[in-house]
Order: sequence, then structure tokens, then C-alpha cells
Amino acid sequence: MCGGVYYSHDGRDTRVYFPNPAAMLPVRTRSGETTLLSWGRRNDQAGQLPLGGWARLDTVYAGRWDRWFPVPVKLDIRSFMERDFEGHSHWYDLTRGQWIQGLVARYHHERRVYVVTVTPEMPDTAHERWPRILSGYRRLP
Repeated sequence: MCGGVYYSHDGRDTRVYFPNPAAMLPVRTRSGETTLLSWGRRNDQAGQLPLGGWARLDTVYAGRWDRWFPVPVKLDIRSFMERDFEGHSHWYDLTRGQWIQGLVARYHHERRVYVVTVTPEMPDTAHERWPRILSGYRRLP
């Protein structure tokens, strides 16, 4: 489900976990710049956007996020942390050209980013959900 991430932004390496109410994720803009957005919403945080930090891909396709005007984004993350069924943490590195898909949702002036998740294809995987990892290279202008 991607409970923690490691990334670099403005020359600073950051490791952050979702329970931290100040958690931000690096979102790549169309111009190629990276900006930080709040990662989801927790129970004790004000706002109208969905609670949690994840958006299941099947719910996005089913239109359940439409009321928050979802925009797919690339998250510039170096590695992410998942917990297995026994509660053990495992870190996974992304390789060059890979990114995690995010979803920016908004309600009036509130904007937050959610990690898009999928059900793993392997039947005997140690994880219930997995971030959607995509790859490719950006075309040069």
C-alpha cells in the first residue's frame, strides 16, 4: 500500500511515512519541475477530500473519484516502503525511467495527492495492494 517513501527535492533527501500529518509527496509538473503536495488526509485533518493516502485504480476507473476532479500525476520517488502480512517493512527501489502514479484530487481550494494502488498480479505475493508503477521516458521538446 506504500506506507512510506524516500525522495530528493531541492537537494534534500527525505524519508516520510503516511501517518505523519506533514507528509508531502513530490509531484512532477508538466513543465518537468517537481512540487510538493500534501499526501492524502488523516482522520484528524480538516477538509473534504477522502481520508487515507491511496486511491485504488479500480475505483478511479469506476468514477468514484470524479467528484474531486482527479488528475493523474507522476510521483518522483526513489523508493517506497510496504509492509507484508506479518507487519514487516520492506523497501523497494525504483529504477531510472520508473515512477509511481499519483492522483491529485481537489475540492474548492483544497488539493492533495494520493498514491494509486493496484492488486498484485502474483497470486502468492506478500502484499495486499501495490503502488501502480509505470515506466517510460519523457520526450524532449
